[in-house]
Amino acid sequence: MPRRFLVAPDKFKGSLGAEEAAAAIAAGIRRMEPDAEIDFCPIADGGEGFTETVHSALGGRWITCDAVDARGRPISSRYLLTEDDTAVIGMAETAGIWRLTNDERHPLTATTRGVGMQIRHAVERHRSARFVLGIGGSATNDGGSGMAAELGIRFLGVDGAAVDPLPANLPDVREIRMLERIPLPSITAACDVDNLLLGPRGATAVFSRQKGATEDDRPRLESALSHLVSLTDGVREAETPGAGAAGGLGFGLLRFAGARLVPGFELLAGVLGLEQRIQDADLVITGEGSLDEQSLGGKGPVSLAKMAGRHGVPVLAYCGDADEVAQRCGLFAGIHPLTGTGLPLDALMTEAASVLTALVASTLPVR
Repeated sequence: MPRRFLVAPDKFKGSLGAEEAAAAIAAGIRRMEPDAEIDFCPIADGGEGFTETVHSALGGRWITCDAVDARGRPISSRYLLTEDDTAVIGMAETAGIWRLTNDERHPLTATTRGVGMQIRHAVERHRSARFVLGIGGSATNDGGSGMAAELGIRFLGVDGAAVDPLPANLPDVREIRMLERIPLPSITAACDVDNLLLGPRGATAVFSRQKGATEDDRPRLESALSHLVSLTDGVREAETPGAGAAGGLGFGLLRFAGARLVPGFELLAGVLGLEQRIQDADLVITGEGSLDEQSLGGKGPVSLAKMAGRHGVPVLAYCGDADEVAQRCGLFAGIHPLTGTGLPLDALMTEAASVLTALVASTLPVR
């Protein structure tokens, strides 16, 4: 009887999308077990690929609108509108780090305005009945203030003049007028981490370095977010798990838009019928670019492994790299990093699909 595999990787950031990773893994399985039954289920957790994953499950139509990227540059963006008039927006579409080169990553002057522009477009042009936002993969650390400004919330300085609410400018804000915000329907935000806004596990401490923040930038970023919390009486929201997601956009959605935060994987698992698909499998194979301590905070492959563990289905993880914390987490039957092949990094990035296929074929457990 052929073995049944559930192939459910997330993206390998910078080298493979989730669907490409799934195809590479499946090719490795087929090389060893040509008759295997393979259920393809690329996953996302709120970051890049979120809207595409929802679209593959629910359908709907893509809506294009003008927006700006995290640097404030005009772009053409898209979001998903489902048959029941739910607007599905991935914040990474506009404010994602994937849009910026390394030299362009400066979180003190990065904005989530593009996210607000998409929300406003869906409200005013399509009368969307509800929103689902995927928040992850950001280049920003503005606490959602840029988004808020696009929704009509005003940030004012000492003399009552408008202040562009970039993190570098937030210390100059003395008043935030929230009553002028446009009316919004219900918003559910799917986030891929459970970090709070401030402190040692906050947005700045954990994520800002990978967005280009220097050691001198980080105290300024933390101070700007703290000032934002003070001005909005947002202590409760700042201490909500997920508030630190996407550079504090989780906080901004809670405080400025009355959103509800849910784990991104949990939301998508329901959409994809993942629990039943796990139970139908003999072996689950997942993966992502970096399996590390951050992954344990709610990222897709770890959440998938926990779900599979409840049903006694073993899980293999393939990844670009894995740190010691992930290696010791005890959730996986095996963890196989591409870096273990000994190939140079540039080869791993440019030939990730073929390397992944070969690694799966060489490490697949025998029946």
